[in-house]
Amino acid sequence: MSIATTNPATGEVLKTYDAMSPDQVDAAIAGADRGFAELRGTSIAQRGRWLTAAADLLDAERADIARTMTTEMGKTYASAQAEAAKCATACRFYAERAERFLADEPADAAAVKATRAFVRYQPIGPVLAVMPWNFPLWQVVRFAAPALMAGNTGLLKHASNVPQTALWLEELFRRAGFPEGAFTTLLVGSDAVERILGDPRVRAATLTGSEAAGRSIASVAGRNLKKTVLELGGSDPFVVMPSADLDRAAEVATTARCQNNGQSCIAAKRFIVHTDVFDAFAERFVAHMSALTVGDPMDAGTDVGPLASERGRDEVAAQVRDAVDRGARLLCGGEVPDRAGWWYPPTVVTDLTPQMRMWGEEVFGPAAGLYRVASYDEAVEVANGTSFGLGANAWTRDPAEQERFATDLDAGNVFVNGMTTSYPELPFGGVRNSGYGRELSALGMREFCNVKTVWVGEGVATGGAGSHAE
Repeated sequence: MSIATTNPATGEVLKTYDAMSPDQVDAAIAGADRGFAELRGTSIAQRGRWLTAAADLLDAERADIARTMTTEMGKTYASAQAEAAKCATACRFYAERAERFLADEPADAAAVKATRAFVRYQPIGPVLAVMPWNFPLWQVVRFAAPALMAGNTGLLKHASNVPQTALWLEELFRRAGFPEGAFTTLLVGSDAVERILGDPRVRAATLTGSEAAGRSIASVAGRNLKKTVLELGGSDPFVVMPSADLDRAAEVATTARCQNNGQSCIAAKRFIVHTDVFDAFAERFVAHMSALTVGDPMDAGTDVGPLASERGRDEVAAQVRDAVDRGARLLCGGEVPDRAGWWYPPTVVTDLTPQMRMWGEEVFGPAAGLYRVASYDEAVEVANGTSFGLGANAWTRDPAEQERFATDLDAGNVFVNGMTTSYPELPFGGVRNSGYGRELSALGMREFCNVKTVWVGEGVATGGAGSHAE
């Protein structure tokens, strides 16, 4: 696979890079191992100062790195700037809270016949991060900020179409003051991942990507007895019940489907609407989707830019075409425009059946499936009727339904009367084929820590302690 910046708005290759040689990769791993030895010995307060400096750089250089992201993968310039700002917020969040998140947690010493007993959180070593192109800054920072604050080092294998963003991230943490080897970008293809993860100096891996990529990483990590956190695909439901605020729900549904040009794991993709309000919601939703402006992602007036790759655009077009060929109805969009670049219009498809690809597959572009249901139970059945379980939305003003949806929707994240998103304060991750483990919050920081039990006795022989080995 080539490692290159290709502008998706034009299809023009702007810059190419040679993949690192095996010797260069080995040197990078050795550097991460040395960096770990140094970083783990620094204080949390010092790491916090470095991470705050990284946040300051993100703010100061927001316009430049946003332009790079837009050029490399096509997100609108406004959303790229917002992504950089969110990264700065996350850095400050962990810089300010890591001491509390990593503090020793006392246990009931008397219950375990100790003078002291507690849990200590300690770093485990270099962590390989295999990251996608769709949020090329945020996906990395939400791993790197807690990992570095915990004292781990990071090895980044970024998507091959965002090399400039990947290299900028390495420089970001270096310029912020982190020790050499604390965070290193590996310009390699996916074929190098197995060898890297098999290296005994690499202690764990985190991946955000496809289900197939997650299975591959988990398999290699399992053979090598290494911890993984996987955030995989999603086909998130967006359920609308009769009591919902239809105007607000339709407006948010449009943003939820077309955010990041429709290329988000937690973008709402299946819109499941109670029959009592189906026609009213559909009219509003189609009007909003049809009104979106598709165009130059650097233009402030653009709502939807190009998809990141020709292959990705063609896949979305094929999924919609399959549905229509099998009897689904197009309510708007659905035609690939005749222009340079990888464009696809906001699209709404209804009358879907289980035989159609859109029913069970993730659609990674601005195409929405619209489903009619007759009851709460049917809404939940359709919502949970895929192999995924990342995020879910429910729109209802009925308090009883709100409580039921919070329990019944089988997902790692349930948002009621709002759009699924990620916050540093809340754990983020999925269930079923959407992966396992959690990012963000204190839980995300502790995923790559040795959760160490410490038991301290009186230091004199009593003859009682230790009579049971486990």
